[in-house]
Amino acid sequence: MTDTHTPNDPTTTPAPGLVERLDQGPVICAEGFLFELERRGYLTAGEFVPEVALEFPDALRALHRDFQRAGSDIVEAFTYNGHREKMRVIGKEELLEPLNRAALQIARSVADELPGNLVAGNISNSNLWDPSDPDAQREVRSMFEEMVGWAVEEGADLIVGETFYYAGEAQAALEIAKASGLPVVLTVAPMAGEQMRDDVGIVEVCQRLEQGGADVVGMNCFRGPATMLPWLRQIREAVSCHVAALPVPYRTTDAEPTFFNLTDDNGVMVPSPHGRTFPTALDPLSCNRYEVGAFAAEAFALGINYLGVCCGASPMLVRQVAEAVGLTTEASRFSENMQNHFMYGDNVRLPEHIKALGGTA
Repeated sequence: MTDTHTPNDPTTTPAPGLVERLDQGPVICAEGFLFELERRGYLTAGEFVPEVALEFPDALRALHRDFQRAGSDIVEAFTYNGHREKMRVIGKEELLEPLNRAALQIARSVADELPGNLVAGNISNSNLWDPSDPDAQREVRSMFEEMVGWAVEEGADLIVGETFYYAGEAQAALEIAKASGLPVVLTVAPMAGEQMRDDVGIVEVCQRLEQGGADVVGMNCFRGPATMLPWLRQIREAVSCHVAALPVPYRTTDAEPTFFNLTDDNGVMVPSPHGRTFPTALDPLSCNRYEVGAFAAEAFALGINYLGVCCGASPMLVRQVAEAVGLTTEASRFSENMQNHFMYGDNVRLPEHIKALGGTA
């Protein structure tokens, strides 16, 4: 690791914006709040609604800080699934604006603790978009408009639009986000059909988004390193703007390119009651930290500077991404050091007969 992950001093020079930061080198963005907060006991699997911003703000603040310490330059407001339709599904539409504003304020407060960090407002797939239904499209646009409006009012530095599997919805999100005047990151999440659900090619939609004014285009979620990287190579070659790469840390394959239908063939004794490993029985299919680091290093070598991890992320994996591209984070103080490990270490105090147990342990 050669570079030090420290922000600019705001008393001497203004902090550079997103594109300026990307022009200079890698920018890390942690996503994956849904899975991590569910693992920590603050969110319901299945519903996956970010009420934590209102009910347990300290838990959300703590996760932001953990990701920040691990190297995330962007504090992304946790408003994924925090849109009007999702709140209607759970019967809590009246909490929509308070939830969004609380999430944005928490993100702002954490970012301000580390000058140079950027706050992202967040909009995402609505699960309501229908290419053949103009009324549904108008409703989705309205949801995006109010969420982007709150993000601007709460002082966001950029807008992230993410996890779109319809090209039309991604383009609508871009139009609304771009109207804010803030930099826009727009990432798509194609499913197993190897194209968007409205039959637009994956590379083509990224080209359209660049032409529409997105500052960063790329992919997030649904796909693990093995099935995202081949598409990222093509996207990087096809666009001139910056590219984003935020996989899920699961071992997707050509036969099972997304985490929705990953099978566990390792003699699982207790299958998930809903018949799939997604989303609550994916544990044995997780990538290890070295796989995630190798993905980040390879993506960076392709010229991809906007890097992170999506659903399944942990601070440890975010740190691995940062370190893989040459950054030293606050959490790097606790990075792997096997020198004193009883099996692997070379400390003179480690007895040889104990170290030798590793071969038969």
